Amino acid sequence: MFNKILIANRGEIAVRVIKTCRRLGIATVVVYSDADADSLAVEMADEAVHIGAAPAAQSYLVADKIIAACKQTGAQAVHPGFGFLSEKAEFAQRCADEGIVFIGPNPGAISAMGDKIESKKFAAAAGVSCVPGHIGEIADTAEALTVSETIGYPVMIKASAGGGGKGIRVAWSRQDVEEGFPAVRAEAAGAFGDDRIFIEKFIESPRHIEIQVLGDKHGNVVHLFERECSIQRRNQKVIEEAPSPLLDPETRAAMGAQAVALAKAVNYDSAGTVEFVAGQDRSFYFLEMNTRLQVEHPVTELITGLDLVEQMIRSAAGEKLAFGQDDLAINGWAIESRIYAEDPYRKFLPSIGRLVRYAPPAEGEKGAYTVRNDAGVREGDEISMYYDPMISKLCTWAPTRIEAVQGMARALEDFHIEGPGHNVPFLAAVMDQDRFVAGELATSYIKDEFPDGFSGTEPTAFQADLLTAVGCAMQRIQAQRLGRARSDWTVVVGHGKQRVHLSGEGSSLTVDLLDEGRSLQLTDIAWRPGLPTFRGVLDGTAFTAEVAPAPEGFVIRHRAAKARVLVLTARSAELHDKLPAKAPADTSKLVLSPMPGLVVSMDVAVGQTVREGEVVCVLEAMKMQNILRAERDAVVKTVNARPGDPVAADQVLVEFG
Repeated sequence: MFNKILIANRGEIAVRVIKTCRRLGIATVVVYSDADADSLAVEMADEAVHIGAAPAAQSYLVADKIIAACKQTGAQAVHPGFGFLSEKAEFAQRCADEGIVFIGPNPGAISAMGDKIESKKFAAAAGVSCVPGHIGEIADTAEALTVSETIGYPVMIKASAGGGGKGIRVAWSRQDVEEGFPAVRAEAAGAFGDDRIFIEKFIESPRHIEIQVLGDKHGNVVHLFERECSIQRRNQKVIEEAPSPLLDPETRAAMGAQAVALAKAVNYDSAGTVEFVAGQDRSFYFLEMNTRLQVEHPVTELITGLDLVEQMIRSAAGEKLAFGQDDLAINGWAIESRIYAEDPYRKFLPSIGRLVRYAPPAEGEKGAYTVRNDAGVREGDEISMYYDPMISKLCTWAPTRIEAVQGMARALEDFHIEGPGHNVPFLAAVMDQDRFVAGELATSYIKDEFPDGFSGTEPTAFQADLLTAVGCAMQRIQAQRLGRARSDWTVVVGHGKQRVHLSGEGSSLTVDLLDEGRSLQLTDIAWRPGLPTFRGVLDGTAFTAEVAPAPEGFVIRHRAAKARVLVLTARSAELHDKLPAKAPADTSKLVLSPMPGLVVSMDVAVGQTVREGEVVCVLEAMKMQNILRAERDAVVKTVNARPGDPVAADQVLVEFG
């Protein structure tokens, strides 16, 4: 076994590997860029080595710097995590040449399966069912158009070295190919240093199901069952679970056997994932193989009881697998929600900034469910524009799927973040949807369920009661501190208005809804002025709400329902009814930057006439390129940014006359 391992990665996965190494008694080294000098991983590791500037191409992707750090610190092995150098066969070979153990598959397996184009050729030759497509590199946009029209729209334009949702576009028409092909190539070059592209048929309404495999250096390979990863946006996984609600035992066994056969064919000797696209009828096709640890590996760990990082380390050290396929079984159900620094209310655009507050739910058993949270950040850390915007991975485990879903919904209530925008309300909305609870999933789920984007949800009857009760309780607690407690108020929640009478003492409160002739019992109240969350039990149901002061009341969010709650005297309520509605600002003549980022191209000039749908400019943030289009026909009046300029969210880029 190794004495010291270097982790060639950052953030959450670096922290994850350190935790396993600590348990195994292995010393750790992390490398870090300028942006990560004060990171949690640097704090936790036994040693840390600076390797360059913030852009990955100048730090985490530079093999020479990783090898030099190993030699400097005496690390015997490298764990690459995911992303960066994790699927670079040449890096694995370089490690071998330098006498350093690569904690991952052998270079031959990476070459055979890690490259999207070569893996499809290999799979086709091995008789594995593949998605129809053009198995080969596409030279330019003209060839991309020819191939796309031969296959038939819609098609997927994919980077050969892609991963993490980057370097991929769905094209529904010639125009989509003309715009998408160069964008995918640019993303691929920037994120992976490899701009090779291939095209395959896009299967509509599919499910994304993947099989976790694990091999050793003695020819043994097993599968650890499946994960369902169908809830995606922009081809980036958002919610994963294990097992899949789609599969029956027969399909599970067939997919697992195919994945193991493919892994054995390339002498696979570490953790890896064979990805399939599945139809609702349980038909499935090989998509690709990820020759590394997956972001969503925690759900597999939760249902199998195995530590995949430990298994990778043991395999790399030459140990045989300590178990066979018959020793493995699925225990319970696990759900993972990826907590991203992105604004779901603005089409999930990346958000950066300091984590002013970061308060995840406590880990461990919570009665019917168990919570796990894998994170690489602390309160006060900065979410950088240079890397993936993930904040953490929140997981729940329970004996059944419905209990795991309910546990996740409750855990999301207990997750409080301030600073950058985040997707916790959106994740909570999905957990509450009947379709998700029923397991009726597809990769088009977010587009299907939120066709006009996400704007929160309307309060349910229970949530309307909760917002009313919480607003009353907060008003009462504040008034009592000032010695001006009242018992009668008018509460306005959205368009609803309610006269209430309050009674009770301490942590218990009765809220009489006078207009409806019923009462609410709010007990176990845990809040004081200044706290961002309010905890309590409403009519027997425990909850956590996010709260903030506002003029004459509060802004309160419970899961995906958010409202301004006014707690007014009767006279104030009368006056509010007479106030005119405030008209929103007119931004129809402006093109605003939807996020902080860099201007890649400015495609219009002053005086130019543009048509609705034409490209105005392209922005890059979090390694993704975003195309901004004109929303109407117009003439350009001013252009306020040039290629290469950094821009802030809501900055005016172009003004129309």
